[in-house]
Amino acid sequence: MIRHFVHLRFQGTVSPQDKSALYDDLAGLSGHIDGILDFQTRKNVSVETPLVRGFNDMFWFDFRDVAVRDAYLADPAHQTIGGRIVEKLEGGADGVFVCDIEL
Repeated sequence: MIRHFVHLRFQGTVSPQDKSALYDDLAGLSGHIDGILDFQTRKNVSVETPLVRGFNDMFWFDFRDVAVRDAYLADPAHQTIGGRIVEKLEGGADGVFVCDIEL
């Protein structure tokens, strides 16, 4: 299984409702791409503020395997949602950090 972590540094003007709508759209990919096992979103609650570097929001997907992760990355619906997210991040693509791990 692959866990795909995405850490986000949203612009200060992005409301909780805007974030929630984006996360809802991402969650909808579970019914669109076979092999997505789970989707979660959380706030970063670390007290190591200088090391957080503003990455205060995160989500992750659990994929059955690498092939599902790769299908997700290439999926047009995912790319559209991702583009909408990047538009709301500080520094655009500099406002996202991605990490995949095997479980």
